[in-house]
Amino acid sequence: MYRSHTCGELRLSDAGKEVTLTGWVQRTRKMGGMTFVDLRDRYGITQLVFNEAINVELCEQANRLGREFVIQVTGTVQERSNKNENLPTGDIEIAVSGMNVLNPSSTPPFTIEDETDGGDDLRMKYRYLDLRRPAVRKNMELRHKVTMEVRRYLDGLGFLEVETPMLIGSTPEGARDFVVPSRMNPGQFYALPQSPQTLKQLLMVAGMDRYFQIVKCFRDEDLRADRQPEFTQIDCEMSFVDQEDIIRTFEGMAKHLFKAIRGVEFDKPFIRMTWQDAMKYYGSDKPDMRFGMTLVELADVLKGYGFSVFDNAAYIGGICAEGAASYTRKQLDALTEYVKKPQIGAKGMVYARVEADGTVRSSVDKFYAQDVLQRMKDTCRAKPGDLILVLSGDDVMKTRKQLCELRLKVAEQLGLRDKDKFALLWVVDFPMFEWSDEEQRLMATHHPFTHPKEEDIPLLDTDPANVRADAYDMVCNGVEVGGGSIRIHDQHLQEKMFELLGFSKERAEAQFGFLMNAFRYGAPPHGGLAYGLDRWVSIFAGLDSIRDCIAFPKNNSGRDVMLDAPADLEQKQLDELHLTINVKENK
Repeated sequence: MYRSHTCGELRLSDAGKEVTLTGWVQRTRKMGGMTFVDLRDRYGITQLVFNEAINVELCEQANRLGREFVIQVTGTVQERSNKNENLPTGDIEIAVSGMNVLNPSSTPPFTIEDETDGGDDLRMKYRYLDLRRPAVRKNMELRHKVTMEVRRYLDGLGFLEVETPMLIGSTPEGARDFVVPSRMNPGQFYALPQSPQTLKQLLMVAGMDRYFQIVKCFRDEDLRADRQPEFTQIDCEMSFVDQEDIIRTFEGMAKHLFKAIRGVEFDKPFIRMTWQDAMKYYGSDKPDMRFGMTLVELADVLKGYGFSVFDNAAYIGGICAEGAASYTRKQLDALTEYVKKPQIGAKGMVYARVEADGTVRSSVDKFYAQDVLQRMKDTCRAKPGDLILVLSGDDVMKTRKQLCELRLKVAEQLGLRDKDKFALLWVVDFPMFEWSDEEQRLMATHHPFTHPKEEDIPLLDTDPANVRADAYDMVCNGVEVGGGSIRIHDQHLQEKMFELLGFSKERAEAQFGFLMNAFRYGAPPHGGLAYGLDRWVSIFAGLDSIRDCIAFPKNNSGRDVMLDAPADLEQKQLDELHLTINVKENK
């Protein structure tokens, strides 16, 4: 045996045992005639002690150990004189009687500690070292636990785990596909799945009834902290269900995960909010409900008093930050500059403080008498000590989104976005379509297979822009953790949907003829949902980014800096694939 115990296993009750441990050298400390070594493996850290008075040669060997050497030691468990309350093994140490260096190590490029001195790029380049850090390793253990609980929950409800193929046909509607050339079919390409959407619908046609898969998906899109070119979904589909059945099932899963992973119990149903209300009161279809500060429309209060910025605006909205009247002019100027950043796009910000006596002082006092400012205060339900922040703009939806960014920024500054507090809700009744200026046509808000609300089906012929979808998203702390819809299962309705989305009959047949044909053979009513596994794990871990929840993530440019991928292909490979590379220079 290489080892009899792990480095996180031994306790004071094991004192006197002869043991063998293996692991990596975390650090060494020489104190007089004693050398102490912290030995680390996946399970924990155990202190080793080498005594010069007992074995000089062995102690000298220990003094030559470097960080991250892989060693095997034998020795006796004994009680520590200086106990470490921060370690589960802190009551004991191993009096080493023998050691074998299994593999020396070069000095690592950063410290293998929770608080490391390595930057993101360096850690990603040496990700195999980064994964040795307890903080990152714990995320991998957490991810494993989440997947096990998912399987346990769904298995208990009769779901079957079914694998679907990774090489499929391209469906360019939506995000860009990653494509894979076929050597055996020159000039033709597979695509990596953005989701198993049509395949899981076919499984419902096949009578599988309840399907799930923890599956890799791929989207060639611009990246953010919560996006990766490849990500993992908990993908699910059910037959003979309506929206309420889906929501009940997967709200149950969320509650199960919170109890099993974080020990948090929810005894009430999650909030339901229509998409229209989410945009009106929060400026976002994934509102953070851990705090209030809802958007308030102020056009009726503030228009018509000679302040042209407001008088000419299509929308005026404000938020009330409770207890924030103490913000300094410097802080307010910084907020103004924040909302004027290109990625947010506001032209400016107006503020108003509610004084201790109830009067209101604003940055636009010369345009507004106190009675108007009092009406604004009452509309915003502001109290003495509160701060009102106001934005306006020509585009209602755009300005609401700007207010959303301001709301989140102020909440962060006020400490209202507590990562140990969880607020979950369902956003429902999404619009079926959205207009694309680039394409100059209606696009599916979710995907072309989403079923419209039954009562809105007549509007498909007369007013498609106002059709609502049988679609639903789950949101946790302002993050969309999953979403889905009831699917179209009628061939003629699906044909109608393709027509509205600008598909010719030929294109619809070429891309989705297999699905349309399947619907001819008795497709059941069905629907489903996909949760983002990476996002769930990041929320449970209290992280802002999903990267540290993924063993080998990509950077913001979609590169794997450890493997140096993507990379050029050799000419021989290109020839076998019948490919010619023609890279256009960016001007």
